[in-house]
Amino acid sequence: MSLAESAAGVNGAFTSIPIIDLSKGTTSKRRAALAHEIRDACVKVGFFYVQNHGIPQTCFDAVLTAMQAYFGLPMETKMKLHHKTVGTFKGYSPPLDANIDSANNQKGDFHEGFEIGWEELEAKANDEKRANDGAMAGANCWPSDDCPGFREAILEYYHATVNVGKALFPLFALALELPENYFDDKTKNSAAIMRALHYPLQECHPDVDGETPGIGAHTDFECFTILWQQPDIQTLQVMNSEKRWIDAPPIKDTLVINIGDQLALWTNDVFKSTVHRAMNKSGKERYSIPLFFGTDYHVNIEPIPSCVSADRPAKYSPITAGDYVNKRLKDMYHTA
Repeated sequence: MSLAESAAGVNGAFTSIPIIDLSKGTTSKRRAALAHEIRDACVKVGFFYVQNHGIPQTCFDAVLTAMQAYFGLPMETKMKLHHKTVGTFKGYSPPLDANIDSANNQKGDFHEGFEIGWEELEAKANDEKRANDGAMAGANCWPSDDCPGFREAILEYYHATVNVGKALFPLFALALELPENYFDDKTKNSAAIMRALHYPLQECHPDVDGETPGIGAHTDFECFTILWQQPDIQTLQVMNSEKRWIDAPPIKDTLVINIGDQLALWTNDVFKSTVHRAMNKSGKERYSIPLFFGTDYHVNIEPIPSCVSADRPAKYSPITAGDYVNKRLKDMYHTA
């Protein structure tokens, strides 16, 4: 049975998010079983937690401390690096600046963020990994003396999470019944965007109320997302096939993985890019870090043959990864 055929009768009325232990893949047989677990989660849910991901707690602690320091700066200081001034979608975005679900949300998304792309810990003037970024070209920008140690903590976490993404791509290939190295030549240059996010207290802002989303209902743009959630604060919700919102609470020592649009395009929707949102009704500030992991921006994305059949014809036209992400970002920030 082909992947296209096996996905046809799947029931997407999930009520919880599966947890997958990445340490299981110690032999080829166990690795195949691990890939099957991932395939099952991607086809039925589009989300899963991972345990034993390899990032130490000290890395999480350091990046949270850095985020608290940065987002605690005066607004006029943070706005020096407003992404619309920088012009590359990188840098700072204030509360209500973005609106990813404008059809259902008139106010905007109530979070502030700081966005970066690939950068070596020891910065290079002409980084060869960024030579083919095309529509997504543009260097990172950083607060200088305003927030010492911010760049180092953010990049340490970024690179640790990129390594998790690199470990997942071969498992996704196996899950799709492809050679384990299928994505190797498509992911040479770590096309990963990361957003450090802060959800402020709602009572501190006159234009929001309890129904204003932290991030409105949406799907993600890249192949998959690796999300760290601040412990003990429930915010993330995932929509199942019955249009019910299912909570995805923080679970100790895990990261959340969700399939994004690029992998859905590649698999002709065999893998689900599932709608989700962030609703912070905790009465507390909340921090999170999604890293959106994709293919190199110049790579052309079109449905994999095993995900296409007579009953499931190709749904999407080919598009380069960078052009797709650029278009979605322009839609989110309402820029030309």
